[in-house]
Amino acid sequence: MFQRILVPLDGSARAERALPVAARLARASGGSIVLLRAVTSPIDFAWYAMESPIAMQEGIEADIARATDYLASVAGSPELAGIEIKTEVLPGAPALSIFPVARAFQADLIVMCSHGYTGRTRWILGSVSQKVVQHSPVPVLVLREDGSVPVNLHPDGMRPVRVLVPLDGSSFAESALAPAAHLSAALSAPAQGALHLAQVLRLPTLYEYGQNDQLAEMKKQGIREAQAYLSTVERKLREGDLAELNLSVTSSVSFDSDVAGRLIGIAEVGEDMQEVEEYPPCDLIAMATHGRGGLQRWMLGSVTERVLDSTKLPLLIVRPNETIAQSYVTTEGVLVEVGLD
Repeated sequence: MFQRILVPLDGSARAERALPVAARLARASGGSIVLLRAVTSPIDFAWYAMESPIAMQEGIEADIARATDYLASVAGSPELAGIEIKTEVLPGAPALSIFPVARAFQADLIVMCSHGYTGRTRWILGSVSQKVVQHSPVPVLVLREDGSVPVNLHPDGMRPVRVLVPLDGSSFAESALAPAAHLSAALSAPAQGALHLAQVLRLPTLYEYGQNDQLAEMKKQGIREAQAYLSTVERKLREGDLAELNLSVTSSVSFDSDVAGRLIGIAEVGEDMQEVEEYPPCDLIAMATHGRGGLQRWMLGSVTERVLDSTKLPLLIVRPNETIAQSYVTTEGVLVEVGLD
């Protein structure tokens, strides 16, 4: 599935943490990697205002030459040996350079490493990874500067890279399944890939306190309906178009008023789900997200963005096509299944 992988670099060790993952995916698919380095024009900085046009042009050319040499060095590293590598140096802001290159090379995945900022600091600073996640038309795998790198967790290939996929019954959320499945299979090889499907249900505020008999019955009904739905999804994964990947698929249903917190707990520490059994922690989370921008997106505190903001795990962020995104409506009823948007 991932044939053309774009890796934005800035010369830092942090950004280069994306290379082992990209290399593993490219080798698994026989695909190629595009290394991108954006060079910010000196004219963007106030202290160049007094420079002559000739000096400014010379500065730009020198920066481009250094960036070109840097990418050539990375492309020739043993880590990328045997993989078709293309390099691209573009003047301009990094976030603005990524999408033209992704379109030009028809990239089907962007792999990048974010800074370790969390909470309001990350969004106020407007990080490159945040902007890419917000607008990218292709899946984006975001690694953490202070987090784990999936391929390094199991170098002997004896344990799968487990991917948590939160679902809520909508085709919107299910759009993350295929990319997650291919990612797990590629990163786990030669071991069997593994997905864990998690549905977190939240009761309406009216029933959070009191009326215990009705609450207990609604929980039972909610669990039955969610389990039936997840069983259907599991069957599709085993018998449908993704059956050839031969994935191990598990699922769980739980209740929590803090959906994002619950999902992070399930993924990072394998929290007890359904008060019945525990599952091992996951190595990665795959979620769908809308492409809205501005305050509407970041201030509403959607589940996807809160998970992105808080977890230390890598995240695969998938933006569904417009038809799926527009048809997504959160169900309102006695038992509310919280949407991931």
